[in-house]
Amino acid sequence: MKYAFALSIAVATLTLAGCQREVVVAPVPAAAPAVIAVPGPAGAPGATGATGETGSAGITGNTGNTGSTGSTGLTGSTGSMGNTGTTGETGATGATGYTGATGDTGATGATGQRGRTGDNVIVVPAPSR
Repeated sequence: MKYAFALSIAVATLTLAGCQREVVVAPVPAAAPAVIAVPGPAGAPGATGATGETGSAGITGNTGNTGSTGSTGLTGSTGSMGNTGTTGETGATGATGYTGATGDTGATGATGQRGRTGDNVIVVPAPSR
């Protein structure tokens, strides 16, 4: 069932190919012979044609584009340095801070229970297969 669809397509293609007809092409008819012109004696020259009328004035052209913007000017020079400021007065000395009180000593912890003697436990690894 894995290739059922592909097998069905192949069988249908073979079936339709067996019914295909041959294509018959009709022969192309021969081209007609070319006509060759033979020159005769030259005729008399024709009369001069009338003078043509004066043409109308052309249309005025479009306005030109705006010119590009000019370059940026040069940067100005740096100003001179200002005067040094005066030194401020010395501030007052601050008061000495308060020393904090000493904390109480914590209570002694309770004595732990004595350990018990018990059976020894032996761990045996699982057998490998």
